[in-house]
Amino acid sequence: MGAIGATVLTLADWAKRIDPNGNTPGIVEILSQTNRMLPDMLWKEGNLPTGERTIIRTGLPSVYFRLLNQGVPNSKSTTAQVDETCAILEARSQIDSRIVELNGNSAAFRLSEAQAFLEAMNQKSATGLLYGSASNPEEIVGLSNRYNALTGAANSQNVISAGSVSGSDATSVWLIGWGANTVHGIFPKGSKAGLVHEDLGIGDAFDSSYNRFRAYMDRFVWDIGLVVKDWRYAVRICNIDTSVCVGDPTGATINLINLMVKALHRLPSYAGGMVGNDAESSFVGVKPVFYCNRTVREMLDIQALNKSNLLLTVGNEEGNPKTYLRGVPVELMDAIIGTEATVS
Repeated sequence: MGAIGATVLTLADWAKRIDPNGNTPGIVEILSQTNRMLPDMLWKEGNLPTGERTIIRTGLPSVYFRLLNQGVPNSKSTTAQVDETCAILEARSQIDSRIVELNGNSAAFRLSEAQAFLEAMNQKSATGLLYGSASNPEEIVGLSNRYNALTGAANSQNVISAGSVSGSDATSVWLIGWGANTVHGIFPKGSKAGLVHEDLGIGDAFDSSYNRFRAYMDRFVWDIGLVVKDWRYAVRICNIDTSVCVGDPTGATINLINLMVKALHRLPSYAGGMVGNDAESSFVGVKPVFYCNRTVREMLDIQALNKSNLLLTVGNEEGNPKTYLRGVPVELMDAIIGTEATVS
């Protein structure tokens, strides 16, 4: 069992969270991240207690031109069942009751700790959606481990390489067409959607010697899963050399805009029934969004300053600047790392 201070709050932790007046002030959350995939995703209740079973068309029936007085053979389509399972993300908080009650405002003190747990759950979920591995059965199978080959897989045509990477600083840009029949999040049948916080109140806890003490306890649970119902609605632009992008923000070496236009054209008929020319307003039943990390977003904004560039624009939404490519929003995803393995 590890050191007590590594897993539970101590008096030293309490002292760091109290201002000179004995109150619990707001904490500057310098560890917080922006991961727009989580609020952008469509979330559905799964049709299984463990997740979602999807029926996918794998083959079309044979059809024939026939002559008069001649018949044609029977044929049929083929389908396959795919089960996507949910992962259980869970954490527990335990604080000695005497520490909580020292400043007379136990609710504020517990809230300050709960906010950190909520942020940690957010970050863990975002990382799992991107990089969760099938080799770890407790995890989600993330997008990067589904779109991880330039050739040889059915979805390889939706994996676009930005070129060769000289070091270990590769990153990716994702285009996802969120929708009920394309790509979406799930939670188990009969369960609650989203992150659930249980205030377990005060009760008996145990130290490393299994001696009892009174503690306030909280439980945080998020049953989360990812369904790629139609692989054509997710596109990965991989092998983006971060150092090259930063060294050449104009895009002469790695033209991010051209690569993202290619990604848009990988979506079937511009995703779910495209009408008109305004991409964002014309996708029927599908919400397309680009995702990138801060470095790539910075480079895209610099490229948007080029007046000859008519595809990439910077708008404003509720007072915040927002980048669009052909009307499709380019959102921030801090969980996209800059040290990805090269995709081959």
